[in-house]
Amino acid sequence: MDKITGTGVALITPFNEDFSIDFTSLKKLINHQIEGGVDYLVVMGTTGESVVLSKSEKKEVVNFCKKINAGRLPIILGLGSNNTFALVEEIKSTDFDGIDGVLSVSPYYNKPTQDGIYLHYKMIAEVCPLPIILYNVPGRTASNITAETTLCLANDFDNIVAVKEASGDLQQIAEIIEKRPANFLVLSGDDGLTPKMIEMGGDGVITVIGQSHPQIFSDMVRAGLAGDFEKANQLHDKLNPIYEPLYIDGNPAGIKATLNIMGICKNVLRPPLVGVTEKTYNNLKRFIEH
Repeated sequence: MDKITGTGVALITPFNEDFSIDFTSLKKLINHQIEGGVDYLVVMGTTGESVVLSKSEKKEVVNFCKKINAGRLPIILGLGSNNTFALVEEIKSTDFDGIDGVLSVSPYYNKPTQDGIYLHYKMIAEVCPLPIILYNVPGRTASNITAETTLCLANDFDNIVAVKEASGDLQQIAEIIEKRPANFLVLSGDDGLTPKMIEMGGDGVITVIGQSHPQIFSDMVRAGLAGDFEKANQLHDKLNPIYEPLYIDGNPAGIKATLNIMGICKNVLRPPLVGVTEKTYNNLKRFIEH
């Protein structure tokens, strides 16, 4: 569980102007995370635009990340689908060498009931050889994993070890923290709520902004986990002005613009996503250059 406590970063997939994968920038990005002191990497999540990558491209990116990382940090692999049978088969055929765990989003678009969500994760847990992090993000999936369902999954399956909570519902999150079994971790999926969630008893975050600002964000998380909430909130206040421009035009558009301003990657997304507006780009630039 130590591997996913603290700050995990949901890596973008950098692209060239022709929309091909920019491996040079990806190398720069990975080293930026490691040198910035984050605790683990998350590849092929939503922020990585995984839904617009082919199977072969996903494999290339994962293998490249493993190569550049060279065992320095744990790697969590995003594997999710709204087709449960297809996801089960994908898990069975995946080479997990060099991977430490799986982050799996709740089924999107289908809008399953809680029984359906439970069944989905049950079928995954029964075939997955690695620890699983549930990912609850109702804003993208159109359905919520309730506290009751999360707690049932946490108690019923030893390899379901954590939840990334991006519901924004602090009451729901507090219930999970209060009633969870031993060693089940609660991770923030909302950068802005991370200090509050840690103060409530959470165990860390899978972050977007930590990708551009790994040092200050991971220092904030470490301070919170050590009980120094005054320091954590001071560091959080320094980042607070960037949250609105970072997300106003969607994710990963905001973080790609930020990383572009910092000279780490090109400001290119694959359709149907597009880059941030000129106004947002300039707002991000003012924060970074301040």
